[in-house]
Amino acid sequence: MATMIRECTMDDLHELQKVSIETFTETFKEQNSPDQLKSYLKRAYQINQLKTELDNQFSQFYFVYYDYEIAGYLKVNVQDAQTENMGAESLEVERIYIKKKFQKAGLGKQLLDQAFEIASDQNKEKIWLGVWEENKNAIGFYKKKGFVIAGSHSFFMGDEEQTDLIMVKDL
Repeated sequence: MATMIRECTMDDLHELQKVSIETFTETFKEQNSPDQLKSYLKRAYQINQLKTELDNQFSQFYFVYYDYEIAGYLKVNVQDAQTENMGAESLEVERIYIKKKFQKAGLGKQLLDQAFEIASDQNKEKIWLGVWEENKNAIGFYKKKGFVIAGSHSFFMGDEEQTDLIMVKDL
C-alpha cells in the first residue's frame, strides 16, 4: 500500500477540520461524556481556530495518506506556538492522529519520523509532546520511541480538567 506525507496549506482547511474532528472523536469518545467532547470539538476545531493555527509561521500541519486517502495528520510547533514554554531548542508534537481504520499500519511512526526530521532540520535539541495519562497505548508507543515522562499539564475536555503527561526525547 502506498503512503505519502504532505504539508497542509490553507487550501486544506476544510479537510483538516474533517480529519481533526473524526480522529479526535474516534480516539476519545469512549472515555469522555458526549457534552464535554462536543464542547471541546467546537472550540478546538472550528474553522477560524484552524485557520489561525495554519497561518502561524511557527506551526506546521502534515497529512499522511494511505492509498491516496487522508489517513491522519500531524501538527508540530516551535518558538511561541508551543503550548508550554519549553525553549527555542524544542519542537512540540501537538497533534498526531490516525483514523481508526488505518491504525497499526505504521502511519503514526511515519508521522513521528516526520517530526524528528523537522526537528533535525531546524537544529532542535529535544522533541516533546503531551499525552493523556489514560491513553496507555500512546504512552507505550512514545516510550518505545525513546520518550520519557518529564512532567504533566492540564488539558481541558470542555470544562473538565484532565491530565496530560509531558514526554520528552533528547535529540
